[in-house]
Amino acid sequence: MRNTKKIQRPLYQMMDNTALKKKNNLIEILYEDDNYIVFNKPAGLLVIPTPQKEKRTLDSIVNEQYVDPKSTSKLHPCHRLDRETSGVIVFAKGKAAQKLMMDIFKQREIKKKYIAFVRGVLKNDNGEIKRAVNDLDQRKFNKNSTAKLAITRYKVIERRDKFTVVDVELVTGRTNQIRIHFSQIGYPLIGERKYAKGSESTVKFKRVALHASSLECINPITKKKIVVRTEIPQDMQKIMNV
Repeated sequence: MRNTKKIQRPLYQMMDNTALKKKNNLIEILYEDDNYIVFNKPAGLLVIPTPQKEKRTLDSIVNEQYVDPKSTSKLHPCHRLDRETSGVIVFAKGKAAQKLMMDIFKQREIKKKYIAFVRGVLKNDNGEIKRAVNDLDQRKFNKNSTAKLAITRYKVIERRDKFTVVDVELVTGRTNQIRIHFSQIGYPLIGERKYAKGSESTVKFKRVALHASSLECINPITKKKIVVRTEIPQDMQKIMNV
């Protein structure tokens, strides 16, 4: 049984997102077992602090929120999501469990999918983007950072007049890979400001329209399959309803 405690006041600014339960300011839990807990990350939060040492991150908030009477272990993120990205993220209950799950990520034994809204109308129903990426933030903090090959697969879900809804699967896991790849092929994500070139999107959005929609893996401790899915948040749904 899990026990949660209320965060008395939201000390962080959130974007419009259903992952933050408005009544008690708790981050939504999508899955939990004895070793791992999966949250539905709201957009607008860093997972961990950058070199600027932000005080309010997803890591700090969920560790305030989550209390397990059977354990004193801290929750540790097993992977990252960009500040503007919402959706599925895995935390481990303790360092040992974190290392095992991170090893699975490194070995690419995890299936991660995203829903992205890209500017313009994609012609092909599906495709694979195979290009080198070099994230701007990594270059800012590491001058020796070099471009690395990345592979992104996508499938068109729906085409609208001004944008396309795509289901995206990461084969590799480079920082900001989806955002960079779709910008490279001329279809930047709605809300993209860092990597988009040329004119702004006619569809206005406060953040990058990217949601981590599902994750599948084998629990490295129990060897049982973990499958977690979540719907797009309210802010992205509003675009679909226009």
